[in-house]
Amino acid sequence: MSDTYKEVVDLVWGRPGGGGVPASLFRRWSQGFLYSEAERSALEQFEGGPCAVIAPVQAFLLKNILFNTEGSNWKDISEEEQRTVLCSTLSEILESACLNKTQAFHLATLPHAKTTDSSDITDSHPEPESSQPTDSPTALAAEELGFERFHSIIQKRTLRTDVELREVVLSLHDTWKNKFGVLLFLYSVILTKGIENIKNEIEDTSEPLIDPVYGHGSQSLINLLVTGHAVSNVWDGDRECSGMKLRGIHQQAPVGFLTLMESLRYCKVGTFLKSPKFPIWILGSETHLSVFFTKEMALVAPESPSEQARRVFQTFDPEDNGFILDTLLEDVMKALDLVSEPDYRSEREREVEEEADDPMMYMFALTRVVSLFQDSVIPDSFPVYHYNGLKQSNHNEKVSYVEGTSLVMGFEDPMVRTDDTPVKRCLQTKWPYIELLWTTERSPSLN
Repeated sequence: MSDTYKEVVDLVWGRPGGGGVPASLFRRWSQGFLYSEAERSALEQFEGGPCAVIAPVQAFLLKNILFNTEGSNWKDISEEEQRTVLCSTLSEILESACLNKTQAFHLATLPHAKTTDSSDITDSHPEPESSQPTDSPTALAAEELGFERFHSIIQKRTLRTDVELREVVLSLHDTWKNKFGVLLFLYSVILTKGIENIKNEIEDTSEPLIDPVYGHGSQSLINLLVTGHAVSNVWDGDRECSGMKLRGIHQQAPVGFLTLMESLRYCKVGTFLKSPKFPIWILGSETHLSVFFTKEMALVAPESPSEQARRVFQTFDPEDNGFILDTLLEDVMKALDLVSEPDYRSEREREVEEEADDPMMYMFALTRVVSLFQDSVIPDSFPVYHYNGLKQSNHNEKVSYVEGTSLVMGFEDPMVRTDDTPVKRCLQTKWPYIELLWTTERSPSLN
């Protein structure tokens, strides 16, 4: 194995002990990007683990099908459209991982018929297109390759432009479909981003991207695929903690991320992930990733006034208690361009005296600040869909979308109460008063 791939293995799998990476773990991650027979635009996941790659790819794939292609029947795409949109999606994620336009793209591939005697990584530029072998991977792709053998035969192909990248990724369609397609794509993203660049972004470099025991992908891996940056946190911007700089998300993501862990108060997802450019969200449970999506663009309109108020308020509430000291209210008002003149201040102080026995201990609530703003109107109801790529988590073990209707209301609105499910609790971290009516007898599963 070349030095480069030893570094990749250490980054992804950690430093395996004497027994190496367990064969069962490597087997679970050894699958390609394959579509469900029951849902032509949905990717299948065969075993637990690779959802950390498959779910983000599915989210971007849905974005490209729903919003970047013509035609009303987005669920019934042809084989050619399946091929094109998958490769376009993989290229898009690789481009987001590339730091700048002068940086090269690197693809991890298996040997083709003309290069089956290769046993090490190839760092040279690709040959002219006319002399390239066609996309017909050798029987190695179908062999029962072990961990060491697989990594000893991987080759690296270097490309200089995004146009060339998209052409070659499309020509390697069969490679992404074969049993190592998911891993080869993950390695391609890592090589394109740069191993050192990833190490500089990860909070704890001793923690591998894939858990060596359970096989789950880390938050850094998810963030790398969604945003192009392998940061370990999901809040907006960077934070200081005991002199350490903890890096978060720095710009609005194309697709979003919500997690059940926030409802349990283990973390706080920021606006850049909660309010993405397109109404598609990766949903995280304790062990798995699925996707919630809709075509309703009103859900991802530019940051609403109340969302801005919530974000600004939270910068003055680092403990995330939902309250701040009244002495900070003027700073919040200034940050939001609200009234902060002395007359207004005096009026607020009179209210404080009326509402609290001890004015010095009065706390100002987030809900009261947010209530000062009028949001844009979201439709009363709209169709929503949930995707879970694990076959065993779907009805009759056929991967297909679960369709439903969503109602997003304010706290003062009368509503039809629906069941309290993990999917709903996850979505409530963004829409506290959301209700979901699914067309199936059972609610979709987060796991």
